[in-house]
Amino acid sequence: MTAYLSNPSIWQESWDRQQEAFLPDREHRFEAMLDAVAAVSDVSGTGGAAPRLLDLAGGTGSISLRALARFPLARVTVLDQDPVLLTIAASSLRDRATIVDADLSDPEWRSKLPHDAVRDGFDAVLTATALHWLPAERVGALYAEIREVLRPGGVFANADHMPEEGLPELSVKLRDHARAQREARYASGASTSWPDWWARAAADEQLAPKAVERERIYPAREHGEEWTPPASWHVEALLAGGFREAGVIWRGGTDAAVAGLR
Repeated sequence: MTAYLSNPSIWQESWDRQQEAFLPDREHRFEAMLDAVAAVSDVSGTGGAAPRLLDLAGGTGSISLRALARFPLARVTVLDQDPVLLTIAASSLRDRATIVDADLSDPEWRSKLPHDAVRDGFDAVLTATALHWLPAERVGALYAEIREVLRPGGVFANADHMPEEGLPELSVKLRDHARAQREARYASGASTSWPDWWARAAADEQLAPKAVERERIYPAREHGEEWTPPASWHVEALLAGGFREAGVIWRGGTDAAVAGLR
C-alpha cells in the first residue's frame, strides 16, 4: 500500500515556488503544451475531453495537476525515477493518475507503462525541463521511442532550455539577467534554492527515507551533465525520429517548447 504524505499540497506549493525562481514563465509553457493537447483532442478547452496523457519525467506531477484542472476527465500517467518527487506526485494525485517508476536512460522504460495505454496509444506525451539531463544520443533515441507510444495524430511536446542560435550574445545576457534575478530571490527569502529545497525534503520525517533512496539512484551527483542545444536541434531530432511534422510552439527568452505530431 502506498504511504501518502500528510501534506502534499504544501510540498507541491514549495516545489512550484522553487521551480518558478528558475522559470518565471513556467505557467506559460505549460499552457502552450496543454493548448496542443486540446487541439489534438478536438475540444475547445471546456473540459469535456478525456485525453490519455503521459507526463514524462513528470516529477511531482506539475503538468498532470494542470492537465486535470483543464481536462477533468483526462487519463493521466506520471513517469519518473526520483522517489522523492514520485512520492509527492502519488500523494497529490491519488487515484486520478497512474504512477510509474522508470528510468528514461533505459530503452525498456516503455514496458512499465499501463498495457491499455500502450495498446491504444497516448493522445499526448508532455515533458518540461527534464530531458537536458540526458546525453544527445539518448534524447534522439528517446524521441523515436516516444513516437511509438503515441496514437496516430497524437502530439509530443518538450519545454526546456533551448537557446535561439541566432542570438548567441543576447542569450548570454538573458541568462545572466535571469541568474541575477534568481539570486536576488534567494537572498530575500522569496524562494528556496534548488539545494536548499532538497535539504528540506531530506529533513522531512516522511520524505527522509525517499531522500536516502534518491542518493542511491544519483550517487555523488544530482544528474548527468546538462546538455542544452537550440530548438532547431530538437526539431531535427523529432523529424529523424519519425514525427511527420515538428516545430516550436512556444518561446520565452532562452527557453522554448517544441512539438512533434505523429
